[in-house]
Amino acid sequence: MRSYSESYRQAGVDIEAGYEGVKRMRKHVERTFTPGVLSGIGGFGGLFAPDTAGMRQPVLVSGTDGVGTKQRIAQLMGKHDTVGIDCVAMCVNDIICCGAKPLFFLDYLAIGRNDPARVEELVSGVAEGCCQAGCALIGGETAEHPGTMAPEDYDLAGFSVGIVEKDAILDPAAMRAGDVILALPSSGLHSNGYSLVRKVFDVERADLGQYVPELGTTLGEALLTPTVIYVKPVLAAIAAAEVHGVSHITGGGFYENIPRSIPEGLCARIEKGDVRTPAIFPLLQRTGEIPERDMFNTYNMGVGMTLMVSPETADAALRALRAGGCDAYVLGEIVPGEEKIALI
Repeated sequence: MRSYSESYRQAGVDIEAGYEGVKRMRKHVERTFTPGVLSGIGGFGGLFAPDTAGMRQPVLVSGTDGVGTKQRIAQLMGKHDTVGIDCVAMCVNDIICCGAKPLFFLDYLAIGRNDPARVEELVSGVAEGCCQAGCALIGGETAEHPGTMAPEDYDLAGFSVGIVEKDAILDPAAMRAGDVILALPSSGLHSNGYSLVRKVFDVERADLGQYVPELGTTLGEALLTPTVIYVKPVLAAIAAAEVHGVSHITGGGFYENIPRSIPEGLCARIEKGDVRTPAIFPLLQRTGEIPERDMFNTYNMGVGMTLMVSPETADAALRALRAGGCDAYVLGEIVPGEEKIALI
């Protein structure tokens, strides 16, 4: 039976476009399926049976986030297949800070006008992010918002659920002076600080397609570079080494995020000269005349995640990270102190 409402269509909601979007996204969603998936597309809820064999006290860990105003860059460039990776990354990178393995993901897409081709692009990015993270996309919602959003606008968010053995939850209380801080490089800005980025580069009027020699690509492509998903290398490092803390460097930069994994009485000592900073950051700082302190308090500056590991197992952690494709390096050291972070 055909589901159709002319009255609803005249109000701005195209039910048939919604069905076409679901049809188009199906192949992308299904490529994320893992053995725990019990349901397909179209049900009222996504069903997932986690494999808890061998686990004594499994704990579920959840995380939710969105892409933020980075989406505006995608809209201006007409390129919508990467922000879904960002959406997944912002969620799964948070839950691995507890030592949890992501199990599944759900997305929420608010859109001004339901364009099935654009919806497919967006969901294809979410699916790619799920594949990189090893989790299943088991559900979501696409909500058409005529009259409250411009036709070309959208807002993508989501959440992930992971699992960890209770006694394997990362506990910063185990951290000690002398622990080594490892840096996991970022791909660039990731998904934070884009309100300032948009202001500095005046993106509404800028030529985002112009090649910038300093960046080795166009400004738009540099700004749209997807967030790195660290799940697989970080879980490998946790299995191979004594990891005492993990920080996902998002909004708030070094000063806000690294202290979240540092216990009282200890301090992360980092020399700024040791931070390997991609070209987008000095370009942004110079163009916007942004103080260095503000840069480190807003952006990841080239470090998407930090691991605090025992000195005895630091080499093992580095080997595991590098085997997983992450070119990690030693960034600093945990020392006694009250400030929790010292950038020198």
